[in-house]
Amino acid sequence: MTRIDRIETFLRDEVLLVRVTTDDGHEGWGQTAPYHAGLTEHVLHEMVAPIFLGQDPWDVEALVTRTLRTHYKFLGGFLHRAVGGLDTALWDLVGKAAGVPVHKLLGGESRSSVPVYVSSMIRTTTPQEEAARIADQNADKGYRAVKTRVGNEMGADMDKWPGRTEEIIRVMREELGDDIELSADANGGFSIGRAIRIGRMLEDYGYFHYEEPLPYPDIEGLAHVTSTLDIPVSGGEQDYSMSQFRRLLGMRAVDIVQPDIGYIGGVSRARKVAVLAEAAGIPCTPHCANHSLLQVFTLHLAVAMPSCSQYQEWSAESPRWTHDIYSPMPRVVNGEVAAPVLPGWGVEIDSAFLSATTARVSVLA
Repeated sequence: MTRIDRIETFLRDEVLLVRVTTDDGHEGWGQTAPYHAGLTEHVLHEMVAPIFLGQDPWDVEALVTRTLRTHYKFLGGFLHRAVGGLDTALWDLVGKAAGVPVHKLLGGESRSSVPVYVSSMIRTTTPQEEAARIADQNADKGYRAVKTRVGNEMGADMDKWPGRTEEIIRVMREELGDDIELSADANGGFSIGRAIRIGRMLEDYGYFHYEEPLPYPDIEGLAHVTSTLDIPVSGGEQDYSMSQFRRLLGMRAVDIVQPDIGYIGGVSRARKVAVLAEAAGIPCTPHCANHSLLQVFTLHLAVAMPSCSQYQEWSAESPRWTHDIYSPMPRVVNGEVAAPVLPGWGVEIDSAFLSATTARVSVLA
């Protein structure tokens, strides 16, 4: 019987790749969420790899559940990030072994291409600069939807600089026109009162959705904002607890739910949120903030899940640490990305990337 006998990690800058190999030569590639990836690597080898080694790779969802139950006293972000690295590697492995893209194993092809919105990740631009650079990307790739940043991250009503939020809401609409679907992301920057006032302004300018208006732990406050506003409110990217997602959906605290594959513990758990969302009649738009392998994982999930029916996130930024990890890169054409067709994730890891990493290995004793 096929068993996992080797788990390797490869660390460069913000990126931690994971390779899982079986005793009969199958292999799969995954990735953890970026930032403080060295800490995630330590947790992966010390706490997660020992549970996966020696096991059947086809038991990927059971192994994820077993790991989180085993470490029930340590259910924090780094454990879920580490689990996500192994989870995504195993989905690649079993997809390759079956000779099909991962999305076929997740439920099939709900759509042949995924419409995407270009998502700004910065607040350092003036509103005029932001509108100009996004307009350039729209012209190049045919985006029909755009998300910009308002407020400041967990900013307690402090803007990046005074008046930026109100100005950028107005300027983006005036400069990009009425044919573009606009959205705004506050990254938990507002109190309830200011969140509602900004939401009303977004409604006046015809924005499509409003992301994370409040600090993410305040689900009750978020439910109040959501029920008060007409514009759809989204959230969930920071959460990794399934009970938290059940509360978000059950309380109708969000109109759009946004699990992040890297934060929640992999594709297995993100898929469960998408299924819960479908049952609740709430769209699912997974959070995905960069062009690493996480973008590929999210693309497969969006292809497969019926609840991922709206525009999906596609980063406007391309930091150096996301370059030259894998090929082929997904391409945006006329605002959409085609469903992958090759087995597994459908990509190859760049050997030059691997040669620039530091590696660590756990093996079956």
